[in-house]
Amino acid sequence: MLHLDGITLHFGERPLFDNITTIINPGERIGLVGPNGAGKSTLLKIIAGEQQADSGKVKMSNTATVGYLPQDGVEPDPDLTVLQEVEQAFREILDLREEHHKVQQKLENLEPESEEHTRAIEEFGKVQHQLENSGSYTLQAEIERILMGLGFSEKDFSRSTTEFSGGWLMRIALAKLLLRQPTYLLLDEPTNHLDIESLQWIESFLKNYEGAVIIVSHDRAFLDSVTNRTLALRRGNMDEYAGNYTFYERKAAEEMELLKKQYENQKKELKQTQEFIDRFRYKATKAKQVQSRIKQMEKIEMIEIDDEQAEISFRFPTPQRAGQVVLSLNNIVKKYGDNVVFNGVDYQVERGDKIAVVGPNGAGKSTMIRILAGIEPFNSGSREVGYNVTPGYFAQHQAEELEPANNALDEMKLAGPRESETRLRTILGCFLFVGDDVFKKVKVLSGGEKSRLALAKMLLNPGNFLIFDEPTNHLDMQSKNILRQALQQYEGTLMIVSHDRDFLDPIVNKTLEVQHGRIKTWLGNVTYYLDKKAEEDAQKQVSADSKNRREAQSTNNLSRKEQRRLEAEKRNALSKKIKPLKNRSDEIEKEIEKLEEKKEKIEIVMADPAFYDDAEKVKKTSIEYDNLKSDLADYLHKWEEVAGRIEFIESSWDKKQAAGS
Repeated sequence: MLHLDGITLHFGERPLFDNITTIINPGERIGLVGPNGAGKSTLLKIIAGEQQADSGKVKMSNTATVGYLPQDGVEPDPDLTVLQEVEQAFREILDLREEHHKVQQKLENLEPESEEHTRAIEEFGKVQHQLENSGSYTLQAEIERILMGLGFSEKDFSRSTTEFSGGWLMRIALAKLLLRQPTYLLLDEPTNHLDIESLQWIESFLKNYEGAVIIVSHDRAFLDSVTNRTLALRRGNMDEYAGNYTFYERKAAEEMELLKKQYENQKKELKQTQEFIDRFRYKATKAKQVQSRIKQMEKIEMIEIDDEQAEISFRFPTPQRAGQVVLSLNNIVKKYGDNVVFNGVDYQVERGDKIAVVGPNGAGKSTMIRILAGIEPFNSGSREVGYNVTPGYFAQHQAEELEPANNALDEMKLAGPRESETRLRTILGCFLFVGDDVFKKVKVLSGGEKSRLALAKMLLNPGNFLIFDEPTNHLDMQSKNILRQALQQYEGTLMIVSHDRDFLDPIVNKTLEVQHGRIKTWLGNVTYYLDKKAEEDAQKQVSADSKNRREAQSTNNLSRKEQRRLEAEKRNALSKKIKPLKNRSDEIEKEIEKLEEKKEKIEIVMADPAFYDDAEKVKKTSIEYDNLKSDLADYLHKWEEVAGRIEFIESSWDKKQAAGS
């Protein structure tokens, strides 16, 4: 278990954390939430050991490990390929491989009868054994599985890390973390750089992850899908909720409603008491009662209500009415050198369409909407803008185009020179720039603040065909809600690239899937698209299986009796070869089963709050638990190695049979 014990941290005189204490148990999926500035990222850094608290401790067993994925700042080695960079997560295995190679070379140069050769043989056996137990033989397959789950193709494995954008570099860092399988996995906004397919994959991965996971995210659907406990930071304190984000939101609202009632009742009682004191303060006959009430008031613990963020909303101005066909692409060809992104694509946007654009990263989503927005040239074909159409475009890197030396209000004045300052400040207020915040320099704004400012600037020149490329990255829950409500009420035509299903579903009525050179429209929101896509993929698999069976039957020229005899011989030969390995695998599995039963029993004991009352028992049980986990990890590595050998023999046998047929 991981124990946060009295964590306290001040920024100036303001307490960011005020004696925060909690226990994180094995296997928990925790959402760490709170308003911007509450300290979510800072707390992750303290747990990871990258930042020190003023006081308090982070306690865990000596065998526990922590893996931390920050929001940004990932810098892989530019001299390595993607595969080589990810392999760095297993430095110990790489060192063992190097040592194994050196000893092997040494053996080749020694006389077989020499003592030195005998010692080298012993050394070779020792290194070989260590290599087998390390999981080296299954490492390549596991790395490829994780990378492909995160959206990399096989051809990407040999590409230099310098060829990838910041979003893909974050995926490489995430792959290294997932492969290390730390006891405590800390993820700060992991979904910002993922497409919908990768998002679904990582949701599935984290649900089955053996260690504990702590996630900071503003993606409600992701948090609801993955987490089963929520830690909420606010005003230096941390509250705990035994459920996902939606559960936390509902319970927090109920608690706030109850607190407001208690606050009103207390205020009423205090008013009545004060009135009594004021009325009888100077009457000698009431002096005793007055003093008694004064003392009562001094002892009362005052109920405080947080200053709630204002309920801010905005509406886009009613746009001019466009023609029925807003925009058409006809036979569009787009290439980057030899890379053909689109080859003869036709597409039409109609008035009133609210379109989500989805697909794997690199398939051409951003290229498609830039062509639609008229800012991306293409090689051939035509782009036709409909009658009275005025596009407005928000790029995912729009915030980077802000002038660092300007303040927020200056940027608004540049975008809307004819607007009054009152109007500009009102729009800024809709995006949480209140009071003196409008005078903050762009260079000191957070990523979320810059995104909000860029969105506010877009409001000043709204069109009747709005195009957004990842508008929700770095926006907090409240800002996303404000934007979503505005887009729901918007009367023009919309096109949005985003991976955030919770944000998209209430807005869109069509989904455009972009898949490496082809596009397809689905008449529904993103959830509808994902459901139908899953049904379609399942049907394709059934058809493929049926086709394979028919082909196998049609290519069978042997008599059924002869075929059965040959197949039996093949099975017997293969079984004889792998039987010892399977026996070993069965033995290891039995040991794993015993260890998992013991581990489960201890976890039941540790889940009881009363367990932590006995410090000596906690210490003893924790040591036993850590030893069990260590033994279990050893047996799992042994099982993987044996399973890898069996798989290798079987696949080699299949290839040999296929070559001979």
